[in-house]
Amino acid sequence: MHSFPILSVAIWLPIIFGLLVLAVGNDQNPAPARWVALIGSVLGLIVTIPLITGFDTSTAALQFVEQSNWIERFNITYHLGVDGISMWFVVLTALITVIVVIAGWEVITERVSQYMAAFLILSGIMIGVFSTADGLLFYVFFEATLIPMYIIIGVWGGPNRVYAAFKFFLYTLAGSLLMLVALLYLYTQTHTFDLATWHAAKLDMTPQVLLFIAFFLAFAVKVPMWPVHTWLPDAHVEAPTGGSVVLAAIMLKLGAYGFLRFSLPIAPDASHFLAPVVITLSLIAVIYIGLVALVQADMKKLVAYSSIAHMGFVTLGFFMFGPSSQLGVEGAIIQMISHGFISGAMFLSIGVLYDRVHSRQIADYGGVVNTMPKFAAFAMLFAMANCGLPGTSGFVGEFMVILAAVKYNFWIAFLATFTLILGAAYTLWMYKRVYFGAVANDHVAKLKDINKREFLMLAILALFTLYMGLHPKPFTDVMHESVANLLSHVAQSKLPLAQ
Repeated sequence: MHSFPILSVAIWLPIIFGLLVLAVGNDQNPAPARWVALIGSVLGLIVTIPLITGFDTSTAALQFVEQSNWIERFNITYHLGVDGISMWFVVLTALITVIVVIAGWEVITERVSQYMAAFLILSGIMIGVFSTADGLLFYVFFEATLIPMYIIIGVWGGPNRVYAAFKFFLYTLAGSLLMLVALLYLYTQTHTFDLATWHAAKLDMTPQVLLFIAFFLAFAVKVPMWPVHTWLPDAHVEAPTGGSVVLAAIMLKLGAYGFLRFSLPIAPDASHFLAPVVITLSLIAVIYIGLVALVQADMKKLVAYSSIAHMGFVTLGFFMFGPSSQLGVEGAIIQMISHGFISGAMFLSIGVLYDRVHSRQIADYGGVVNTMPKFAAFAMLFAMANCGLPGTSGFVGEFMVILAAVKYNFWIAFLATFTLILGAAYTLWMYKRVYFGAVANDHVAKLKDINKREFLMLAILALFTLYMGLHPKPFTDVMHESVANLLSHVAQSKLPLAQ
């Protein structure tokens, strides 16, 4: 199994199919482009299944490793591999790509081939980010994700799409340039871009702090953390439904994943030193952004702010060092995967309504349950999951992080639980105003319930949301050894005198 280049196929197959979609694209007859995109995305998902079936949960070592020289002069290699931290994100990316292709099947009528191709190419690039074990290759993939998403928002977005796309690009690019400086500094110290070598390198406190800050700014913008979050609501509101789904379900995770691959293992002393700052920013995101979500009149903006609050939980789980570190980090990773299912489903639900009424304003709805009962049932499940209802995936990660926080510091745990209260407040209040009550107007009265295509995409996410909520063990078993190995790195000082 390991001799077959699974990760290379997972990366390049969607990209090749994306180019193929462009080749067969025809605005007069978009059907071939749609079918080729669907075949490409489904094959991309099938290719990732051996990562689950062949994964060895008893080791923290990289698995399905591929390595070959890329730029020999600078010791840069095409080095791929996944461990328990990254494996699920590869599969999640492939799954979300299938759902996005299904979601845009009838809705996208202009430039269909370019739309589908952008998502397939973006899928391959994002899998590359999660699979690489070489610092420069990581940077290339990490930056390359900006291009398809910039096009998706800028071409198929709403009225202010160019402004939102430009803001998204500038924010994320500015942070990433600092990361490039950090990567080049590490190269001058080790003469390699190999991540494992960087994890073992001894560094003084000052370089560690500077490296941590550079990485932090790059990844905090991507998560996004408060106060560098302002690009996200604009990007979500203007992006087409598929763009919002991928942005929330996968792209935000690239930043959080970066903390685990770079910030924590490369600069452990600085991570401990600056942990209180990150915890404070995370708590502000959880509470303040939750309050901001409460006053939103636009459904997409509300869910966008909800994403920022939930990702605040992730960064909180990463930086509570001590006896509860393992529980906190595993809870944060579970929260990342779960958020992929739930936020993706929430944006798809808003897209279903927008396709019919062409409004995202909460005030334009009311009594949707009377005309769309099947859809309202799905929306209720995802709303409850977004609140962290036990039995759904939303509960598992948040419960683990709060449990870790209780062991770390009671008051931090006390403040963190506000996300459950605020999450329930803004999500259920939105649900009540949109779905419950009498039919509010003629637009709602004319609504038709979801068709088979919409039922399929929501049902897939509903199944994963419930399965992960009721049986999280397969997910935690995979990551347990890798997280323990990461935390053993973080627990050891890298200062040259600390032997």
